Amino acid sequence: MTQPPPDHPGPAGRPHQPQTPQAAPRYPTGRQHPVPPQYPAPQPPPGPYHLPPQYPAAPQPSSPLPPQAPQYPQGAAHLQPSHPRPAPPLPPDSPLHPHHISTDRARIHISARQRHTDATAFGNLLLQLPNFLCSLFVVGLVSLPLGDAGVLVVLAWLASGALVFHRPTESALARHLLRLRYPTPQERDKIEPVWREVTARAGVEGRNYELWVEDSDSLNAVAAAGHIVGVTRFAMNQLPNGELAAVMAHELGHHVGGHAWSGLLGYWYALPGRLAWRVLCAVTGFLFRVSRVFSCFGVLFLGLLVAGVAITTISTLYGIPLLLLGLPYALAAVGRRSELRADRHAAALGFAPMLAAVLEKLHFQEQQAAALTAAHGGAAAAGTPVSRLLSSHPDYHTRLHHLRPYLQPTR
Repeated sequence: MTQPPPDHPGPAGRPHQPQTPQAAPRYPTGRQHPVPPQYPAPQPPPGPYHLPPQYPAAPQPSSPLPPQAPQYPQGAAHLQPSHPRPAPPLPPDSPLHPHHISTDRARIHISARQRHTDATAFGNLLLQLPNFLCSLFVVGLVSLPLGDAGVLVVLAWLASGALVFHRPTESALARHLLRLRYPTPQERDKIEPVWREVTARAGVEGRNYELWVEDSDSLNAVAAAGHIVGVTRFAMNQLPNGELAAVMAHELGHHVGGHAWSGLLGYWYALPGRLAWRVLCAVTGFLFRVSRVFSCFGVLFLGLLVAGVAITTISTLYGIPLLLLGLPYALAAVGRRSELRADRHAAALGFAPMLAAVLEKLHFQEQQAAALTAAHGGAAAAGTPVSRLLSSHPDYHTRLHHLRPYLQPTR
């Protein structure tokens, strides 16, 4: 079939148009990403001071990297816990220790009142009065055969109490009775800055006191006479300087309150009476052992003799010897009060958290000693009511209770 010529009219008188074949529709050959709309870049405002900073463009990778498979630990490594291990405890001399304090030299305010005598010091002297009278009676009996020279002996004994504040006598007391020694140069370099910080906070002249060291592996310290402050080797080497400062501030509280010199003075004037009591007990025990040879009648006779002498002594001295029976309990109660006052002195200087940590360590050592005693079949003497009444130091919970107002945060 032939096609009509181009100028041949088609149906309805219209000229015939040649038909062109229609193009096939185009479909997307792959996943196409939508092209983001293009916006004109913002134009900066005129002026040289408002130009935005120019940053270098990040390098584009030439070809996308295939996703990598997750890496798992090999062997038994997956058994390790994911949480970090606790950090080891810091050494005592580390500056990062929470109880480390700065001991740099600073301005020192010296208080006009260096020391005083508080109520516990007065109470201790008052309670030592019966012991003093008994000692005076013993010294008078001993010096009675000397005649007129015996009066000089009594006066010399009364004046000997001043030796408590004599520096050479204090040194001999510290060395021979308390078993203390002078610190080495290395030890002095360690404890003197701490002592200087304590005395600076207290407003006390630190050079008025002498620092001593006790060769002991226990946590302890001592304040004696008028100028002795001693610490153990364990406290000096194993405690952070803040806790060592709390211990030394506690001992300074005994000196500032007059506890140290009043306790030593009372002990000195009660010494003749104590020696006489020990001699009397030894002689009485010896006589009782001898009286057993003469059967029970000898023991009965000696008992009646001792009872008669005791009644005569009590009636002659107006019952003062009866006070000696309850005196140790009263002195122990005053001693516990003085310890609480020394704790308060250290806490007022800012060492309450450090002192609480030291008390916790002391309590732990006491528990260890009690457990060791119980393991060897012994009874813990510190747990009996009588031993608690005769203790010169309060228990751990009592001391911590009195420190609580200083441990609470201030609002």
